[in-house]
Parts: sequence; structure tokens; C-alpha cells
Amino acid sequence: MFRYNVRGENIEVTEAIRDYVEKKVKKLERYFSDSPEATVYVNLKVYTEKTAKVEVTIPLPYLVLRAEETSPDLYASVDLVVDKLERQIRKFKTKINRKSRETGTGSVKEVAFFTEEETAEETSELDIVRTKRLSLKPMDSEEAVLQMNMLGHNFFIFEDSETNGTSIVYRRKDGKYGLIETD
Repeated sequence: MFRYNVRGENIEVTEAIRDYVEKKVKKLERYFSDSPEATVYVNLKVYTEKTAKVEVTIPLPYLVLRAEETSPDLYASVDLVVDKLERQIRKFKTKINRKSRETGTGSVKEVAFFTEEETAEETSELDIVRTKRLSLKPMDSEEAVLQMNMLGHNFFIFEDSETNGTSIVYRRKDGKYGLIETD
């Protein structure tokens, strides 16, 4: 059974908004064989540029579901974030089921945690449709960002010329760049 903690920033959380959020997020409970005891943290933000951001975090025993969406309409943001969470659940469930089929074991607790409804859509969602091979060129992170932008990608893998390790640069949602370094 989900419990709800709905907060608002720059917005008063009315009973109608609270009911809508709870009604939409409650639909996720159908993916669990026994409704887990979990608190759903919902944060609603309204910005001056007339956009609404909805963040939902659901800490569960075997994973943490988290999603956020921004759109001009608060209710549309709620719908979008619930769709995103639903995809995450299906992806995780498919991964657990596939792992248990491949190894013949899997974590019984994790598999039993979900209901038994698995569709072809869920398994095809994770199919690899293309494989690329690449050789990593030594460069610094600034050159990697330039290469990424030149290719029009959201991330770029390269060999860091300073550390000789594999690194990844990526474009963040705020338009800035991030760097992931390996040990």
C-alpha cells in the first residue's frame, strides 16, 4: 500500500491536485503481487515561465523508482511522470525475469515481488537493435565535448589522455556538460 507525501513549491497543493496525483500513482500498484509498504514522495514545482515540474520518488525494497517531467500543464506532467515510472517498472521486471531464466536462479524475492503479467512489449523493449564498435582516441574532456557536439550526440566515450582511463562526457538537461571517469 502506497502512502503519499505530496509537497508543492510555489503552488498550494489543493485536495483536487492531491487526489489526481494519488489516483494516477496508485495505478502503479498493479505491477506488484503484494502491494509494498512504501511512501511516495511527490514534489510539485511551478516556475515563473508557466511550466510545472513533477518529481516522484518511490523507495522500494529492491529498487528506487524516480522520475521527473516538466510541461506547461501540471496535470500533463503528472501523467508523463507516471508513464515514465511505469516504463521503469516494466524494464526492471523484464530484467529480473530474464536474469532468472538465463541463470536458472535469480532472486526469488525480487521475482515474486512483481505480478506475473509479462508481455512481448516488455521483452522487446530491451532488445539491442544495433551494435557499434569504436576505438577510443586519447583526448582531454574539452576535445571530447567538441567531438560530441560535432557528431550531434548526447554523450561521447573517449580515452582520457591525462588518466589513460575510459571516460564519458554527456549533455545534461540544463544544457551544461557532465563527465564520468572510470577507475
